[in-house]
Amino acid sequence: MNQEKIGKFILELRREKNMTQQELADKIGVTDRAISKWENGRGLPDLSLMIPLCKELGITINELISGEQIEKEDYQSKLEENIFKTIDYTNKKFANKNKIFKIVVGTIITIILIIGLMFFVDVNRMNNNEPVVFSTWGFKYAPLVDLHEEKIISGVENYLLEKSDNEPKHHENEKSFVSIRTYLIEEKNKHKLYNVYSWVLEEKYYLENNEIKQDSSSSIPYMFVVEQTNDKYKVTDSRIPRDKVYTEDMKNIFPRSVRKDMDEIHNDGTIERLKMDIEKQLNLYFHK
Repeated sequence: MNQEKIGKFILELRREKNMTQQELADKIGVTDRAISKWENGRGLPDLSLMIPLCKELGITINELISGEQIEKEDYQSKLEENIFKTIDYTNKKFANKNKIFKIVVGTIITIILIIGLMFFVDVNRMNNNEPVVFSTWGFKYAPLVDLHEEKIISGVENYLLEKSDNEPKHHENEKSFVSIRTYLIEEKNKHKLYNVYSWVLEEKYYLENNEIKQDSSSSIPYMFVVEQTNDKYKVTDSRIPRDKVYTEDMKNIFPRSVRKDMDEIHNDGTIERLKMDIEKQLNLYFHK
């Protein structure tokens, strides 16, 4: 495992979350010297610390061992690579230890392989539209349900764009763009009805004198009700918190875990990523 790369990754994520070394250390029960050691590439967190560390940094163990964010399509290959990296690292670390240590190491490796196999199975399920639950930008385990996640999100995007297209236009060549971060998909009626909890960035642009100009922008948490009929997913209802009772509506509309993640929307890089996604769409559409 590349200690220096992992250390820089930990440092970058800690700074993104505006935490000091001491604050991160207090959250996971280590000293600030341990955090400093990791960030300077002079050591790695013990296996027992990886889960709490990843939770605080908002990443998966797979991403921590890789030392970088991992795209969904690369998750399986990186996982397999990291299992062998971890085994190699552990073997080298305890190469000269006695038999008891080697038994402990063997147990740890077995656990890693079992966890790795669980991820491997779920990634294959995901690829074949079989039971698995995950949220965008990192896996989150939940009771298994049959989700066609891409089709559900596509249905949400179509709904938002159609809604926007039906609104009055201020400019002749005005175009709407949407970028979504989905936090949770709940199955309410098996294979038929889903609640989708997302943060949505909607922006409208137009071209004037060969210059792209913004008409409007909104950044809003949404709860969508998505129904499946004949293999098509359509939004049948949506809810957003009202301005005057925002806090109360957030509690009524969104599960606590989703609200907690959404509270970090302006600190965890989500808004920046959504803006970058719209910028890519924008340049492709206007050929810039």
